[in-house]
Amino acid sequence: MAEFSIEHGNKQDKKREELKGKVLALKDLVDYADGTVASRMVINRKSGSITIFSFDENEGLSEHTAPFDAVVTILDGECEVWVAGKTFPMKTGETIIFPAGAPHALSAITKFKMSLVMIKE
Repeated sequence: MAEFSIEHGNKQDKKREELKGKVLALKDLVDYADGTVASRMVINRKSGSITIFSFDENEGLSEHTAPFDAVVTILDGECEVWVAGKTFPMKTGETIIFPAGAPHALSAITKFKMSLVMIKE
């Protein structure tokens, strides 16, 4: 399972500002990268964030928890998610809500892209 980081700073803030007021295809905001997980933060506020991820085949995120509900929508491809001990296959167009505090993880079946929306307030 891959570890990932989301870059912060003025350069990334400027890139996010450039997205405002435009029609976007979210799945086109991040490219696939061989053997890894890539991400692009679209919105980053104290009240929440929106991040787009791409996963190469057989990549994923190991089990973890978050203090807030997280809404995941599959934008391209297929994956498998685990939430509080239950397994769910997911494909393009499907959405799941990871409850705050519930252990969850995911793994690519094929290359896939997803949006992650976290609302903190």
